[in-house]
Amino acid sequence: MRDTRPCSILIAGVTDLSTQTSALPHAAGRAQNPALIAAIAIAGIAAATIAGAWFFQLVLDIVPCPMCLEQRWAYYAIIPLAALIAIGAKAGAPRGVLLVGLALIALAALCNAGYGAYHAGVEWKFWPGPSSCTGPGINLGGGSLLDQLDKVKVIPCDVVQWRLLGISLAGYNALISLLMAAIAAWGIARSTKA
Repeated sequence: MRDTRPCSILIAGVTDLSTQTSALPHAAGRAQNPALIAAIAIAGIAAATIAGAWFFQLVLDIVPCPMCLEQRWAYYAIIPLAALIAIGAKAGAPRGVLLVGLALIALAALCNAGYGAYHAGVEWKFWPGPSSCTGPGINLGGGSLLDQLDKVKVIPCDVVQWRLLGISLAGYNALISLLMAAIAAWGIARSTKA
C-alpha cells in the first residue's frame, strides 16, 4: 500500500500558505480592486509610451510629423486620468465614478488606436492623408520668412522614419492604444462583478 501522507502534508501546507497570503492586506486589497490594477497598468503603459516618443524625438532625432504629435494628445489625457482613478480606487471612491473614468480611458484609447491605424495606412499609401501634412508645400514668396522656413525640419505624415518588424511608430501607437483600451475594459468588467 502506498503512503499518501507526504501528499496530504503538501496539500495542507499549500492551503495554509494560500490562506496566509490572501490574509495580507496589501495583497487582498489589490486582488479585490480591479479598477486600481487597471488604472496603474494603463498609467504605466501610457507614461512609458510618451517617454519613448520623447526619447525618439530628443535623443534619436526622429522628428514627429503633425499626425504623430496629435496622437500624443490621448496619452496626455490618459496619464492623469488613470492616476486619478488609481488614487480614487485606493481611497474607496464610488464604483460608478471609477467605471466612468475607465470608460473614458477606453474611449480615448480606442479613438487613438483608430487614428494611429489611419496614420499607418497613410504611411503605407493605402489612402491619402490630410493635405496639410502630405500635400505639396506652399510657396510663401521670398524674403526672410522663406529663409527661416528653410531652417525648420518639417516631416510629411506619409514618410516613415522608423520601423521595427515592419511596423511604424504609428502602428505601434495603434497597438498600444488597443492594449490600454482592453485593460480598461477588463477593469470595467471585473469591477462590475466585484
